[in-house]
Amino acid sequence: MSGPDPTVLWRADADAVERSNLVAFMAWLAENRGLTFADYGSLWRWSVEELEDFWAAVWQYYGLDRVSSYDAVLPDSRMPGAVWFSGARINFAERCLHHPSPHGPALVSVDEDGAVSETSWEELRAQVAALAHWLRDVGVQPGDRVAACLPNTPHTVVALLATAAVGAVWTVCAPDFGTPSVLSRLSQVEPTVLFVVDGYRHGGKRHDRRAASAQIVAGLPSLRHVVVIDALGTADTMDLGDQPTGPTRHHWGEVLARTAALEFADVPFDHPLWILWSSGTTGLPKGIVQGHGGIVLELLKAVGLGGDLRADDRYFFVTSTSWMVWNFLIGGLLHGATIVLYNGSPTHPDVDGVWRVVADTRASVVGLGAAYLMVGEKANADPGSHLDLSSVRSIQQTGSSMPASTWHWVYEHVSSTAWLDSIAGGTDICSVLIGGTMLLPVREARLQAPWLGAAVAAWDPAGRPVFGEQGELVVTKPMPSMPLYFVNDPSLERYQASYFDTYPGVWRHGDWVVMDTDLSVVITGRSDSTLNRMGIRMGSADLYAVVEALPDVSDCLVVGLEQPDGGYFMPMFVVPADGHVFDEQLRRRIVAAIRAQLSPRHVPDDIVGVPAIPRTMTGKKLEVPVKRILQGAASRDVSAEGSITNPEMLEWFAEYARQRVAGG
Repeated sequence: MSGPDPTVLWRADADAVERSNLVAFMAWLAENRGLTFADYGSLWRWSVEELEDFWAAVWQYYGLDRVSSYDAVLPDSRMPGAVWFSGARINFAERCLHHPSPHGPALVSVDEDGAVSETSWEELRAQVAALAHWLRDVGVQPGDRVAACLPNTPHTVVALLATAAVGAVWTVCAPDFGTPSVLSRLSQVEPTVLFVVDGYRHGGKRHDRRAASAQIVAGLPSLRHVVVIDALGTADTMDLGDQPTGPTRHHWGEVLARTAALEFADVPFDHPLWILWSSGTTGLPKGIVQGHGGIVLELLKAVGLGGDLRADDRYFFVTSTSWMVWNFLIGGLLHGATIVLYNGSPTHPDVDGVWRVVADTRASVVGLGAAYLMVGEKANADPGSHLDLSSVRSIQQTGSSMPASTWHWVYEHVSSTAWLDSIAGGTDICSVLIGGTMLLPVREARLQAPWLGAAVAAWDPAGRPVFGEQGELVVTKPMPSMPLYFVNDPSLERYQASYFDTYPGVWRHGDWVVMDTDLSVVITGRSDSTLNRMGIRMGSADLYAVVEALPDVSDCLVVGLEQPDGGYFMPMFVVPADGHVFDEQLRRRIVAAIRAQLSPRHVPDDIVGVPAIPRTMTGKKLEVPVKRILQGAASRDVSAEGSITNPEMLEWFAEYARQRVAGG
């Protein structure tokens, strides 16, 4: 008899499974639809094979049948262009604010000083009502665009919900974005109202945004009104170039001053709700438009049945307002849960910054990027030993893959009892494709399974499903939250090219994955930056897991370049850890580790020390832009200014490319 699987790190106990939202949904299906399922796999297969029945069940289970009727669930299933719940009418803000007796406050807000404030549901409703009334009063109508450049504070939640209540379309950039990056996004949508802040605190420093806000206002001639929020006590000195012909300035307190009834625009299911933005690292950012109904339905399913969020939870995601997980976090309100907003650096005042927020707020569902967990592991942090993290029942990890050692670190040094729910999805759907489930064990470095309603598969280049080997991550059937369209793309040409050019009618997500027959998944890297050495495709994540596990390495990036003569060149760029230097000894240790843990064919052709690795604002390494630079593209053409960290490194890579060409 074989022993226990050493890769299994956690299993939900029988009590936790029985209390889970997923088991409650399965019991409802049995009672109301006569459907029973032996395990998660059979439930997932039904959810994608009988797509219309599944989404009709979700609609009824979450009480949307009491909100609106509909004519058909999926009258047109083409991708792109699928039509969902024709005839239905629904408003995202109304669904977020309708709960009659929530268990706690609506919002808990924390700043870097550790100050905690709460916003009750009554206060949130009153503020949304007042701001929505003001928006209507200044002429904002359904379909108008309302924009913001705001941090992760209650103001931003109120502004989003008020915009949605009116039926206008919301979009936001975090204030740490550079002015050109903000304008490259907001100028595409021509907003009539803009919310700005005088500054914010991050990493223990004050960041003055007055001049940047003035530049943004000047760059948006469509604006009629600007609302200023005073975060640093300097809003009154913000010079917005107030002119009779320019937008009218208002203060936050002014626009919330009037008591008003809470009213919601009665909009169709596919009425645009918000515009999310692609990273802008490969050209002009794409404005991804998603609808009220699709987002309501998807986040009820994803956050509730996938993430097991409940009304008595406190939901905390470490994020800026520009990352789609901020929108995912707001989805917690759909479930009547309390959402926790942190406005600051995750590593302030030290590497345990996030875990202090968790302890102070008693957060129960905690979301964060893989990079933060890896930083904690590298620093030998042990937050579970000196902070009370007993409230945590699940940790949602996303952003990138993690090495197996980081999974073990979480269970050994953060919480031995929490469900480590590794999730993967994207801005494109504002949701999760593959993640965790209480019905399956957590195994090191593997995502547990596709989430319900997500018809995902791994395909080879010929469009055939593959198991146990690397393939393209595809979605073979539509999801309600897929984009309605892109901004300024009326013919859907850019939309079509982004997802459907490789496999017509099938969504290619842009990741390499290995999917097992037990439905567990490993994401091995971006498929558009895949390493292809001697005909063997390799994911960059494999190399990162080995190299970044070395104690004297802080970060690294690898790309593969197809050469004009048919050859292949694969350089790796390495940032040494604090207190270490890149030298020949470190290079040899990297080579030895790759040879021993992967194979000789994985050893890069060149290993170079660098000061930093550029990343998107959501933490993804700039593999594709760096590859384009090394193939000859100008650094200014591969990334929008202000949309990445360490932008000076792009010119460093350009110089590396020039020297390599000069050296033959």
